[in-house]
Amino acid sequence: MEFFDLQEIRIIDIIDVVLVAALMYYLYKLVKGTVAINIFVGIVIMYGIWRLTVFLDMLLLSRILGGFLGVGMVALVIVFQQEIRKFLLMIGSTNFSARKRMLQRFNLFADEELQTNIPAIIGACGKMSRSQTGAIIVLKRNNSLEFVKTSGDRMNAEVNQPIIESIFYKNSPLHDGAILIEDNMITATRVILPVSNEKKIPQRFGLRHRAALGITEKSDAVCIVVSEENGQISYLKEGDFVLFEGLDELQRLLEKDLSL
Repeated sequence: MEFFDLQEIRIIDIIDVVLVAALMYYLYKLVKGTVAINIFVGIVIMYGIWRLTVFLDMLLLSRILGGFLGVGMVALVIVFQQEIRKFLLMIGSTNFSARKRMLQRFNLFADEELQTNIPAIIGACGKMSRSQTGAIIVLKRNNSLEFVKTSGDRMNAEVNQPIIESIFYKNSPLHDGAILIEDNMITATRVILPVSNEKKIPQRFGLRHRAALGITEKSDAVCIVVSEENGQISYLKEGDFVLFEGLDELQRLLEKDLSL
């Protein structure tokens, strides 16, 4: 018995399956490792039971479950508000500036983009880590960061290791708060960042890490934090900690993320 005819499969059907698979993959990435994954699995199970009751023509139970799932859509938006925000940011970050960078790689634009001096940033972070100097560095990617830049002091200095170290020197008037780096320029210091209310953050992480999580939740920026307590360097992206081994790997991560 034939279940389907291969000749009836259209190109649009294949595209449809690929897009659904990609959507499910990104949804899984967003909820992986969070409490939301358990809620998501529960919803899938409830939906499967509802479809089974409809198939078996169990009118009363199917109507109850159908009504519950219908009202539950509002609750889903509340429960998954952070994940939905990340998903929309991920889609919205594919903007004209990102496309321009892609075209520049193929030399379709005459002007060359100013590349961020990543070795200087990594060198400064390594030295501040050894001296246990607290620091928080925000690196802009595609989304505008004007909503936090206005909270700090404007600056227009090219990125280099001595400047970064001098800003976060403990007796410097500029060390309190974050610095904002756009392309290869330090554009603001003493920036006040939105603090994350995420409950899963371990207690050993302080206000700097919560602020780094907050800005990476509300934008596609990446953030480096140097702990004042133990000198540990943390790298944050998309509202989560990114694990790495050593400064060389951190540099490769930055080069990759800032090229997107």
